[in-house]
Amino acid sequence: MSQSIVSSTNLETKSLVFECETGNYHTFCPISCVSWLYQKIEDSFFLVIGTKTCGYFLQNALGVMIFAEPRYAMAELEESDISAQLNDYKELKRLCLQIKQDRNPSVIVWIGTCTTEIIKMDLEGMAPRLEREIGIPIVVARANGLDYAFTQGEDTVLSAMAQRCPEFQSNGENTDLAPSLAVLESTSECKEQILSKANVDPLVLFGSVPNTVATELNLELNRQGIEISGWLPSQHYVNLPALGKNVYVCGINPFLSRTATTLMRRRKCQLIGAPFPIGPDGTRAWIEKICSIFNIVPQGLEEREKKIWQSLENDLQLIRGKSVFFMGDNLLEVSLARFLIRCGMIVYEIGIPYMDRRFQASELEFLEKTCLEMNVPIPRIIEKPDNYYQIQRIRELQPDLVITGMAHANPLEARGITTKWSVEFTFSQIHGFSNARQILDLVIRPLKRQKTLKNFNFTK
Repeated sequence: MSQSIVSSTNLETKSLVFECETGNYHTFCPISCVSWLYQKIEDSFFLVIGTKTCGYFLQNALGVMIFAEPRYAMAELEESDISAQLNDYKELKRLCLQIKQDRNPSVIVWIGTCTTEIIKMDLEGMAPRLEREIGIPIVVARANGLDYAFTQGEDTVLSAMAQRCPEFQSNGENTDLAPSLAVLESTSECKEQILSKANVDPLVLFGSVPNTVATELNLELNRQGIEISGWLPSQHYVNLPALGKNVYVCGINPFLSRTATTLMRRRKCQLIGAPFPIGPDGTRAWIEKICSIFNIVPQGLEEREKKIWQSLENDLQLIRGKSVFFMGDNLLEVSLARFLIRCGMIVYEIGIPYMDRRFQASELEFLEKTCLEMNVPIPRIIEKPDNYYQIQRIRELQPDLVITGMAHANPLEARGITTKWSVEFTFSQIHGFSNARQILDLVIRPLKRQKTLKNFNFTK
């Protein structure tokens, strides 16, 4: 038996252990981020610059969204383009002028693919010139298959957009509050409250989530007296948040490490390192960390989390004691594993394509704390897992559920192993207190299906 298998099946781990197997990446192409970003940024248009293969992929990946009018297109590179026989600038200008005439978006996002990387297309050099000619902002994002996971396509787009956000101006005085102060001049307490809010540094959240989820997270922070000054991305490109050295930023997804780096290094923002708001436990820890930064004592979070867990009790009874194995696909693995351990499941292994330990430091610490509180072994984290070794470990451990990419689901199911597509967690609403049930539904559904199949008599 391989040493890799032996080390990873040792379930007596008492502290976080990281391994790297340098296996191949088995994930979607990052240009799939177009499917959710064009819906989030309502006044945008995405132009994917690649080959026919990229077009076929988008056609299949986004084909389920036939009821929504798409705001994306392909700029297909032919053999003459790749051999540099044609003028790339003229063709991109023609397409962007057509987009302006047909849609007139507030921003055009160029998505560079693997081919543009290989042939060294100077997208960043062409974009400013064309932007001046057509009068529409052009954002260049290199969301190509050379990234670790498909969710990092969003990371490259948000990192590029962060550099287009306006500069935050801190003058020490807020002129917008002058009328309020004049009206309440005789009431010193009210005047002090308004001034205290005016002096609080702004908070910007980054990560693309549906508007309903964004509204819920806004309300949760509002209950604690914290106002959100903006989101990256915003619902409209023209409403991008102001950024600067006096602005706090906090991420809501673990795959946004490049965006976090851009916000800190280039925009001089102050990053709040917190666990991610996935599950009731993660949401509470996320809010508490933000409150601590603003010197606010959180109110009612313990009771709110307790009520959510009580409402989930019937579902929790179905998964307590069950085991789960993460093969690694979308970089949400650590947060999901932490939540499922809190639910009473046993996590054998957390496979993950890429691990930024600095950006996920709070989440990793929270995972370790959760395992100690639940009195269960801490699962090993395998970066860039080798699928050959993983399948051998799955055969040995026989987990009740394997959360994996679409490529491995059917082969594993054919061998009697219950699976769940990890991509479904990406496209589902899993953030905040109220969406914890959505995560449990995704986990319980394949377990119920497997139980039904075992009880079904095929001989009749």
